[in-house]
Amino acid sequence: MADNTKYTVVCMKWGVKYGSDYVNKLFNMVSRNTTLDFSFICFTDNSDGFDSGIEVRPLPEMHIPNDNDRGWRKLALFSKDSGLEGRVLFLDLDTVIVGNIDPYFTIDGDFIFIKHWHPSEKQGVGETGVYRFEAGMFDDLYSNFIANMEKFRKQYRHEQAYVGGELTKQGKINFWPQEWMPSFKYTCMRPFPLNFFVDPILPPNARMVVFHGNPTPDQALAGKTKGGLKGILRHVRTPKWLVENWR
Repeated sequence: MADNTKYTVVCMKWGVKYGSDYVNKLFNMVSRNTTLDFSFICFTDNSDGFDSGIEVRPLPEMHIPNDNDRGWRKLALFSKDSGLEGRVLFLDLDTVIVGNIDPYFTIDGDFIFIKHWHPSEKQGVGETGVYRFEAGMFDDLYSNFIANMEKFRKQYRHEQAYVGGELTKQGKINFWPQEWMPSFKYTCMRPFPLNFFVDPILPPNARMVVFHGNPTPDQALAGKTKGGLKGILRHVRTPKWLVENWR
């Protein structure tokens, strides 16, 4: 029997933190690492330099006073009016795909995201760098936030803490298998001073490597990060597997 499920990969790009190369590389990695027919959509305020095959849509209208880039605008993707269809896999732009991602579309679960490496009341239970949902199923996450924005922004540090907290109450969260989703910073990099002499590892069962904070993929590719003490602790030797996959 033919599979009539519509599979959609979504990302968002706004501001100048990431260039078009991040979107293009993400599209290329998805294309190389799935056997399923999929649509690739980028919601953005600037699509200059995008490769063909990427469907461009304007950023959803969402007025958030004094937003300090806590990712709140990602909630608009849950709206029943988002224009999305089928089974939706959201990927942050700094995600590096290193293996087949078909199971991300087919694994059971209402809402599936990354289990936080250091869960806390402040940080939440999970990370929305990579998550999957059925289009329109979680409209309440969007509509309740819009109706009670001031309340939720005081209660939750950022969008991913809000999503994890509210869906935990509903009993609707699931986590990706941890071996699929290593953190570059916490799992792949070697601790100081080994980070100056040993390349970051790629765990054998990894399918995506999650970059969050510093170093970013381009910093890791260049073998550097920010200065200061953190720069020393997070100095990174360019891993060959990153060169091979992040393109």
